[in-house]
Amino acid sequence: MPCHTLCMLTDLFIPFLITTMLIELTPGPNMAWLALTSATQGKRSGFAAVAGIATGLAILAVASAVGLAELAARSPFAFSLLRYAGVAYLLWLAWQTWVGEQEVTANRIDAAAMAAWFRHGLLLNLLNPKAAVFFVTVLPAYIATNAPIVPQTMLLSASYVAIATIVHLVIVVLAAQAHGWMTVGNRRNQVRRIFAVLLAIVAIWFLLSTR
Repeated sequence: MPCHTLCMLTDLFIPFLITTMLIELTPGPNMAWLALTSATQGKRSGFAAVAGIATGLAILAVASAVGLAELAARSPFAFSLLRYAGVAYLLWLAWQTWVGEQEVTANRIDAAAMAAWFRHGLLLNLLNPKAAVFFVTVLPAYIATNAPIVPQTMLLSASYVAIATIVHLVIVVLAAQAHGWMTVGNRRNQVRRIFAVLLAIVAIWFLLSTR
């Protein structure tokens, strides 16, 4: 096996994959938002949101490599700033949905709508301090000290993004099964208002879970 591959695959790799899977399968505000989006907006919107989340994770991985994620995770001010910004963004999405700015019933989703859901997923993930904490506290614990650090960090970061993306895609596919029922006839406006309230609840959950 090539040397660079040996440097990346250590005895801690499999335990890291298991830990990552358990973390990603634990219900949280991000998962709840994604499930709500897919159920009310449809599968394609959910996929666009997943692409945004994956991009956000990749950006955080790069940020952790240059020390920005550590600053956000260990600075109370930076952590709080991210936390409140994330909550505010969720509440803004809830309000936009309540007043009808986001259409949940369109059968045809254009490129602009897809880009919007990508942006929502990206921003919500970048404004989630828990994601930064993962790269600062969890990931380093699985880096072997007897092997080059950079190759391991690259492999673990890429593996985390891949596992998170797979889990999110499964959530989208399962939650989207309810989309057809939710957007038929008189249910449309009711679903939009319910979605708005649930988004507000997710925002409060996000606030409490990141204390």
